[in-house]
Amino acid sequence: MEQPRILVVEDEQAIADTILYALRTDGMQAEHCTLGSAALARMRADAADLVILDVGLPDVNGFEVCRTLRTFCDVPVIFLTARHEEIDRIVGLEIGADDYVVKPFSPRELAARVRAILRRARGGAAPAPAATDSGFTHDADGARLAYRGRWLDLTRYEYLLLALLVAHPGRIYTRAQLMELVWQDALDTSDRTVDTHVKTLRAKLRDATPEGEGAERIRTHRGMGYSLDPMQA
Repeated sequence: MEQPRILVVEDEQAIADTILYALRTDGMQAEHCTLGSAALARMRADAADLVILDVGLPDVNGFEVCRTLRTFCDVPVIFLTARHEEIDRIVGLEIGADDYVVKPFSPRELAARVRAILRRARGGAAPAPAATDSGFTHDADGARLAYRGRWLDLTRYEYLLLALLVAHPGRIYTRAQLMELVWQDALDTSDRTVDTHVKTLRAKLRDATPEGEGAERIRTHRGMGYSLDPMQA
């Protein structure tokens, strides 16, 4: 299946880079504009499959961009903004937005919302949970993971951490990378948070297997970080 094309309209480069990384890691094509006028020109020339649109753009208000966009295109739109008042959400939805995400946010959650909206836009049913050759089953829509057929009882960050490792078996992530990708929207955290969550994940994987071998699936690379053992199920 062709990769969906996402246009990110955000004037803060650091936020844009985070979103682009999350989308591309999730297998989507992602482009970036910093101005509303540039985004409209881009959409007129070659429409993307979905637009992530910041409300507070320097040239044109995001609401006005969406209103103009709706005159020639019905592409799904997700508003991205620091505003949280109910009236802003109502205005955004009434002018044709499909979702409304308030900063700060989880880039991976935003990517999941993009996937869900694209499925609805295409009229497709939600895919069945995907089994991998590493013994894990990932139900992204349900935000849950199973190991060897047994669903794991995971907290939010345990799920996000394990999902990232399962998506890239064998890849070593440093603590800093894991903090950036998993805990970006959390406050007052440290790299010891990663170690604590790895410990609890290992305990839950141990309990999910008769011989307790599941605990060994998350490997420690001293001085480097953590990875998921890519051994076959």
